[in-house]
Formats: sequence, structure tokens, C-alpha cells
Amino acid sequence: MIDFELSPEHEELARTIREWTTREVLPKIRELDEKQEYDPEIPRRMGELGLLGICVPEEYGGAGMDYVALGIASEELEYADTSLRVWMSVHVGLNCLSLLTWGTEEQKRKYLVPQARGEKYATYALTEPDAGSDAVGIRSTARKEGDAWILNGEKTWISLADVADHFIVIAWTDPEKKAKRDHSGMSAFIVERSFPGVTTGTIHGKLGVRAGNTGWISMDNVRVPAENLLGREGEGFKIAMFALDQGRYTVAAGATGLIRACRDASVKYANERTTFGRPIAHHQLVKEMIAEMDADYQAARLLWLKVGWMKNRGMRCTRETSLAKLYATTRSEKAASNAIQVHGAYGYANDYPVERFYRNCKGAVIYEGTREIHKLIQADYVLGLRRDKPLRCNLPPWNPPD
Repeated sequence: MIDFELSPEHEELARTIREWTTREVLPKIRELDEKQEYDPEIPRRMGELGLLGICVPEEYGGAGMDYVALGIASEELEYADTSLRVWMSVHVGLNCLSLLTWGTEEQKRKYLVPQARGEKYATYALTEPDAGSDAVGIRSTARKEGDAWILNGEKTWISLADVADHFIVIAWTDPEKKAKRDHSGMSAFIVERSFPGVTTGTIHGKLGVRAGNTGWISMDNVRVPAENLLGREGEGFKIAMFALDQGRYTVAAGATGLIRACRDASVKYANERTTFGRPIAHHQLVKEMIAEMDADYQAARLLWLKVGWMKNRGMRCTRETSLAKLYATTRSEKAASNAIQVHGAYGYANDYPVERFYRNCKGAVIYEGTREIHKLIQADYVLGLRRDKPLRCNLPPWNPPD
């Protein structure tokens, strides 16, 4: 039986994040967005609140909450601003959960523990200048040399690139398989910013998520210890796809929060703005747009809650995660457009938050699998052309702490 009832702990988590973002984030988010500035105080406070290790077991420095809690946090953070939810996607979803699932005990102690405590920040590096949706199109390489791997390559559009201390990097380790585009020749590595040969930079001029850091990573003969191979040699593609499943879940939940933010801002404005002698809330076409936002919010929330429920039970949910991500992100784009329409000319300026929502929503229909990629994934499942194979490592089911 699927049970979507939230526990008192879930309700308290949502309340805590709302109070914090209302008090400390929302008063300055417009200025941060305008200046395209990253505020280091935000992730520091997220670490103090236990959010950066929210669903990591307590034995590895985390809060020990379940995967539904991860979704709740993602929704509440994006309700304030997308840049906050990005931290959950890359630090927790893409990196920490990959370490939890595929890492050795030594790797978990060395890297996962400080990340879950918020003492170190982490991200994930797959995308390259010539490879986005085409993951096997990456050019980064790693060759074995004694007791180390030598990494070379360029990564781009990496969230937290200029901020993170640790990176999970995907690279080719088998030149012959690379020539054949055989993804079993790809491997995953844990790379530290402090390793010689690692340089990073920030991408400026983004349409949205301007209060967050996005950038590039360059690796020039970076010597990575052999023990920093994540998983087995040749499992890089599997790990990359596993990581994307976790990240997509946070994106889906976050986009759901953006839909809710668009709805709430529109409701507030519609009750305040008067035309033709009465509040625009009484106009039928305004009601239609707000009703659509609310319906999309309720549907998107149910989709990510189902995924969280499946994760808690250790079930593979690639199909369900893809659908949740596809629906929530595309409908957030529609909700943001409608929110601008409800606000009219005022929605076109940054006096109201819907202008920022409209710019922020677009990234999510591109990153972590474009809208088009997810449509193809869903079609292949329906047509019987795609079936999930068991992974060597599955996300561990949630076990309540003692």
C-alpha cells in the first residue's frame, strides 16, 4: 500500500526550511540574483540545519532521514529560489548518494562523512563542451600509471564547479572502447580540488539561477590515487546514470516547489490587483490560470512522493523518476509563464518574484536529461523497447535510526 502521509518529522522539516528561507534568504535573494553572486552563508546554514546530509545515515555524519525528506527539502528550497535546491541536487543527490551506494568504506569515511556534516562541499562532473545528452560523447580520459590514474579533460556547466571541494568525475579508461562508443570503457573517480592540475572557473551571464555557482573544470594531468576509483573500472556509465536518477528526483521535487511558488504569488497578486472595479481574482481567465497551476502542483507532488516512497523501499524507480522530472519541470515552465501573465506588465519586471521564477524554471527542462530525452525514455518504456536491468549496487532502502 502506498502511503503518502507525512510524518511529524517531515512537517517539522518543511516548517524549519520555510522559516529559515523567509527570515534569512528571501530578503536578499533579489539582490544576489541581480548581482549574479553566490552567497557562502547559504550552504553554511544548510549544513548547520543538517540539509547537506539529510538522507545520509547517521553513521556517516548525516541526519538519517528518509528519501521523502530529501524531496520535501528540495521542494521547500526551490520555493525560495532554485539556487538553493541545486545544492541538494548536486551535493546530496548526485554526489553523496553515489558515494553511499558505490563507495568503499574508506571512501565513505574520508569523503562522505565531512560532506554530510557540511564541512566539505561536493559536486558531479559529466557534461563537457561537446557532450551533454550524449554521455558517451565525453572526451575526458584516465590512464593508469603505477598506483594512480592520470586524468585529462574539460567539464562544463557544472554546478558548484568553483565552490566544491570534491568532484565525482566520469572519464574514459579504455581507449578501444572509447573508439567504439562502448560505455563499459568509462569509469568514475573521486577528485579533490587540491589535486595539482585541477582548475575551475565560473560561467557568467546565465539566464537564470544567477544566485548559484555554475562553471567549468579543467584537468591537466591530474594524478588521482588508485583508491579514488569509485566502483569498479568500467562502471562509470552505470554510476553516472545512477547518480542522475537521484539528481532527477531532487529536480522533480524542486520544480514542484517552483509551481507552488508561482501559484502562491499569483493568488496574492490576484487578490490585491483591481481592474474594472474588482480584484482580478474574479476574472474567469485569471481563475483558469491559477486553477491550472494548482492542478499541476498537486499532480507533480504526487509523482515525486511516489518516487520517494519507492526509494525508501529500495526499489529501482528510473522510469518513475524520469516521469516525475519530465512532468514537474515542463509544468513549472507553464506555471511561470502563467504567473507572468497574471501579473501583467508588473510580472515583466523584478519588482515581483515571478520574473525570477520564469528565468529559473528554464534550466530544469535542459539539465539532468532534457525534456526531449525524458520523452524518449517514457516512450521506450511504454513501447516495450526499454527495461531496467538490475544494478550491482542499488540505493539502500531507508532504515530508521535507532
